[in-house]
Amino acid sequence: MASTRLPDKPMADISGKPMVVRVAERAALSGAKDVIVATDHLEIVSACERYGIEVCLTSREHASGTDRIAEVAALRHMKSDAVIVNVQGDEPLIDPKLIAAVAALVGPSTPMATAAHAIDRIEDLTNPNVVKVVLNVKGEALYFSRAPIPWRRDGIPAIGKRRGPEEEEEGAGEKSAEGEVFPPGYMPLRHIGLYAYRNDFLQNYPTLQISPLEQIEALEQLRVLWHGLPIAVHLAGTAPAGGVDTIDDLIRVREIFNLKGM
Repeated sequence: MASTRLPDKPMADISGKPMVVRVAERAALSGAKDVIVATDHLEIVSACERYGIEVCLTSREHASGTDRIAEVAALRHMKSDAVIVNVQGDEPLIDPKLIAAVAALVGPSTPMATAAHAIDRIEDLTNPNVVKVVLNVKGEALYFSRAPIPWRRDGIPAIGKRRGPEEEEEGAGEKSAEGEVFPPGYMPLRHIGLYAYRNDFLQNYPTLQISPLEQIEALEQLRVLWHGLPIAVHLAGTAPAGGVDTIDDLIRVREIFNLKGM
C-alpha cells in the first residue's frame, strides 16, 4: 500500500476487482490446496473478504515477504513438509503453470525453489535491476547477481535467440556480426522472483545469520546459498508477463484483461 510509484497498488482496480484479488484468483488456478493473502493492512483484508478470498492479517514488523508468509504458515499450523509458494501481490498476470512448476521442485532434499528464463537482450544482461542467476549441472542456483554473470573473459558477448543443434554445429566458435557469442546452447538467465519453500525450512529461515553477500547485492536469496543450502531453479520457456510497478504497467495490464475478457 505504501508503494511510492503507485500508491495503494494492491487495491488498484483491474476490470472491476482489486489487483490483489486478481492475483489470488490466478494463484488458485495453479492447483494449490490453499491460497491465502498475507497482509498487514485492514483495507486489503476487507477487500479479500468481500470477494471470498482467504486472508491473514500479519505483523507490520516483517522485514520481507518471506518472514510474512512464515508467520501465516505458523498461525495456520501447516505441516512441516507443506510446500508454500510466495507469489507477489503485484503479479495479476502470473502464469498458474509457473507456480505449479516451481512448487513441484521442492522436496525432502530441496527446501527451496525458484524460476528463471533466458535473457535475449543485451540491455537486460547489463541492467542491475535485472537479477541474473547461474546454475550447476543439477539445475540448482550457484549464484544470483545484479551484475552480468557469467562474465565472459573477452568482454560482453552478443546474445539472441537460442540456436538449434544444426546451427550450433555450423556456428560453433564463430563470431556474430554483433560480436562474440556464448558457447553453443548456453544463454544467460534472468531470475524470476517467485519462491517455493518447505515449511520446516521456511520457519527456520528467519533464524539464519544474514549473509554479507545479500547485503552487498540486496538479494535475500543469497542468504540460503551462503549457508550451503540448495535452491532448485525451474527454467521457464518464455519470460513471464510483467508485474505492476507504475501507472503505465497498470494501464497495460488493464488492457490485457479487457482484451482477453479475464
